[in-house]
Amino acid sequence: MLRTDLIAPVPELLKRHARMRGPKLAYRDARGSVTYAELEARTGRIAGHLADLGIGAGDTVAMLLPNSVAWVEASLSITRAGALGVPISYEATEAEIAYRLTDANCKAIIATGERAALVGKLQAGAPNLETVIFTEHGAKASGLQFDELATTEPKSAPRDPSDIHTPAYIIYTSGTTGRAKGVLLTVHGMLWVVAACWTAVTGLSERDFVLSPLPLFHSYALNLSVLAILATGASEHIMERYSTGEAVKLLKSGEFTYFPGVPTMFHYFLQATREEAGLKFPNLRLCVSAGAIMPATLNREFEERFGIPLLDGYGITETSTMVTMNWPNGGRVLGSCGIPVPGLAVRIVDPAKRHDLPFGQEGELIVRGPNVMPGYHNKPEETANALRDGWYCTGDLAKYDANGFLTITGRLKELIIRGGQNIAPAEIEEVVCKFAPVLDCAVVGIPHEHLGEVPALFVVPRAGQSVEAEAVLTHCRQSLSAYKIPHVVHTVKEIPRTGSGKIIRYKLREGLTA
Repeated sequence: MLRTDLIAPVPELLKRHARMRGPKLAYRDARGSVTYAELEARTGRIAGHLADLGIGAGDTVAMLLPNSVAWVEASLSITRAGALGVPISYEATEAEIAYRLTDANCKAIIATGERAALVGKLQAGAPNLETVIFTEHGAKASGLQFDELATTEPKSAPRDPSDIHTPAYIIYTSGTTGRAKGVLLTVHGMLWVVAACWTAVTGLSERDFVLSPLPLFHSYALNLSVLAILATGASEHIMERYSTGEAVKLLKSGEFTYFPGVPTMFHYFLQATREEAGLKFPNLRLCVSAGAIMPATLNREFEERFGIPLLDGYGITETSTMVTMNWPNGGRVLGSCGIPVPGLAVRIVDPAKRHDLPFGQEGELIVRGPNVMPGYHNKPEETANALRDGWYCTGDLAKYDANGFLTITGRLKELIIRGGQNIAPAEIEEVVCKFAPVLDCAVVGIPHEHLGEVPALFVVPRAGQSVEAEAVLTHCRQSLSAYKIPHVVHTVKEIPRTGSGKIIRYKLREGLTA
């Protein structure tokens, strides 16, 4: 059943739960916790202070924070201020952070004290970034203090917007151009997924206690680990970062009922516990996976080992996450990503002619529904290419069987998905081409046993020069996040290209197995 009562403005949900279950634990991390009553009060004060600081409706506020209760409070406070939240990975490089701050034209940033020097440096290149607020995570920095704003009364009341159809978030995702695109998402679209998928399909409710290792700056985690908890009135423990040993220890406690992750996490989970006979996780009723394709063997082995359903689904940032999901009851096709979320229209079309294809035939997956993004931030051309007649063209190749179970088979796009993290080959190529000994280069995704895919770099050295693998990787580390660093480096005589100059990537892959 679709819980339409969950699709409501964030301030309304906060006030509802503060009234109904005020003393109940809402979110917890290794450092502290917040109840629903405290969450409503603290986010209201921070939102009022943001107004006092000149943050107006439609302004953008960046979050450079690790997974934490403060991350959740910051996100909800920004929404209550009527601003747009811009989550940034805490592990992002200086160049990646700078791009997001300027592209989104951020007026404020909430960061940790240990990032104070970096933020100060970045302000020089972001002229509109006037307001900086620090949490004490890692170190205390001078300036506006997050906890002080949360505990003191502001002059202004929180704006508490009631319109849930205007953009509330800019979530950056890698694209085929190599430049990250800011996906505009609404509270309505995000909470529609909560109502149609997490509650209707997986049964998430106020009775659940979730253990979340997901990185909160991702749309998957923002949707499930932040907004779904708030909407349902559930409780959650937030892991600052995923650790298999810590996850096993916490799940053994019997405190948790629900565990989301990505396939790589579940793979490591199996490997780490293989020697531990009779391992049980009391009260854990369900695990869910998204972010990358779940191999059928991993799914089967996990369920046989622990006797707990592991439900795989398919989601993308542009659709506020989930498109399809496997259900806990009824038949399942392991290796597929399930059936469309209720209320969502899904088609498999011929990529060139755009007509629908029959069961079993591979084509491009296109999606239509209340959760589809309004568009990309400041990118009208890319928006027009992605949204056609109300349908979002995913660029993913898929097929479905006679019962409607969908299987992702490949990508029209060239994105590499490494353990659930999207990597655009062109982004790596842009960095490598700045390395003096390199004449030309290309990046392709190659299979990896644990991570699904990893980037492989092919380089053509300049005449009379050589390219040392470690040297080019060191160059990459200066500009790219760790997960984007190529796994292997191959030297080749030329990069195969079409007449128009496009890289023929499949020929590079074929060369690895020839």
